[in-house]
Amino acid sequence: MKNIDKYLLMMVLPVLAACGVSKDIKTPQAALPANFRSATNTDTTSIADIPWKDFFADAELQKLIDSAIIKNYDMQLAIKNIEASQLLVKQVKWNYVPEVGLNVTASSSRPSDNSLDGLSLSEAGITTKHIEDYSANLSLSWEADIWGKIHNQNRAALAAYLQTAEAKKAIQTNIVASVAQGYYNLLMLDAQLQTAQSNVRLNDSTLNIIKLQYNAGQVTLLAVQQAQAQQQTAAGLIPQFEQNIALQENAIRILTGELPASIVRDRKLNEVTFADNLPAGLPSALVSRRPDVKSSELALAVANANVGINQAEMYPALRITAQGGVNSFKASNWFNVPASLFGIVAGSLVTPLLDHKELKTNFEVAKINREKTVIQFRQTVLNAVGEVSDALVKIDKLKEQQNIAAQRVNTLQQATSNANQLFKNGLANYLEVITAQSNVLQSELELASIKTEHLQAVAELYRSLGGGWR
Repeated sequence: MKNIDKYLLMMVLPVLAACGVSKDIKTPQAALPANFRSATNTDTTSIADIPWKDFFADAELQKLIDSAIIKNYDMQLAIKNIEASQLLVKQVKWNYVPEVGLNVTASSSRPSDNSLDGLSLSEAGITTKHIEDYSANLSLSWEADIWGKIHNQNRAALAAYLQTAEAKKAIQTNIVASVAQGYYNLLMLDAQLQTAQSNVRLNDSTLNIIKLQYNAGQVTLLAVQQAQAQQQTAAGLIPQFEQNIALQENAIRILTGELPASIVRDRKLNEVTFADNLPAGLPSALVSRRPDVKSSELALAVANANVGINQAEMYPALRITAQGGVNSFKASNWFNVPASLFGIVAGSLVTPLLDHKELKTNFEVAKINREKTVIQFRQTVLNAVGEVSDALVKIDKLKEQQNIAAQRVNTLQQATSNANQLFKNGLANYLEVITAQSNVLQSELELASIKTEHLQAVAELYRSLGGGWR
């Protein structure tokens, strides 16, 4: 009697414990500043609200981005993930529907004369040595969603589906920014190649003059050699830039899902401009705009649902089963209705006993995973704010560097022109000319590099704010 009471108590305790089902953890309020660091414009509007075709106005760049969004293999995989998640969402809804199966069986057995079946046949006066059984029936099984397990499965599937949609948006924002940055790097290489070619022509002119002076005995062979070395230095940059251009074109083509090939450019680097003050908007808008932040928020919904699912596994399951059809010991009477009709209805309450510890552990692990998801959400928001702040300070400081570099290029170009005039008139030596030409080459290359970094920082700001997926 005591043992019976003990087992009854073990079955009842989980039912009583069900009253303490844990509540979902709501999305935490992320610690956000009032404004981004280095933000000069505190307007509530943001460049992320601008469609990417309006933000990146270059027609050739738009064609590249369009191709990448359609043909990029990461995007295609993301779309397939969405399709798979859609199927899972539709499938999990069927968990509420009873399972129905069709069973058709036919069997024949020859029992031993000394077995219970054999003796029973003998006592009944049945002379046949074979027992036949023919059955055709429909079976039904249904589990009542008492503890919300199926409901939580639906929630988890829906949140996972929405996560795949956010993942696609995140991939697209990265693709838009990456193609734009690669395109701007290509324009920079074009500008640097043009600078090197121009410098080679300038050095050729200087070298010819020095050779004439050498033939006239006005300068030594050292002057000719130094002028040749300067010309060779500039000439050596040309194949280097041509190589980098080809590699960058290949990289962009692969990003757009196409075979390596050349890329059309209809404008130069110095023709690409953006507004001086690019509004970043308020940090609070990142939570709803950035796909990765939204995905982290949905991950918490999945974690909440998993906690509910694992907790429901510890509680009794109410299952209802039913079976009905035709059954006969003779094939000739198999479908003799109503004599062969039969039906069974049963209900069961099943609760875990020996594996309760394992289920409890799974439940506790699910709760820990949910707490980890909260931490990851906060980290994602923090990283998002940091990326925006980094892009803003880069844009600001690179703009200053670009202005200074442009002034330096202007100064050195004037100095080179003056040095050439003085050299032709015999008022400056060849070293002054060579030094001036070397300085202007380096300064023009540096200006193109800084200009490109500024444009890439603008593209990065657009991405970090969550723009490019609309």
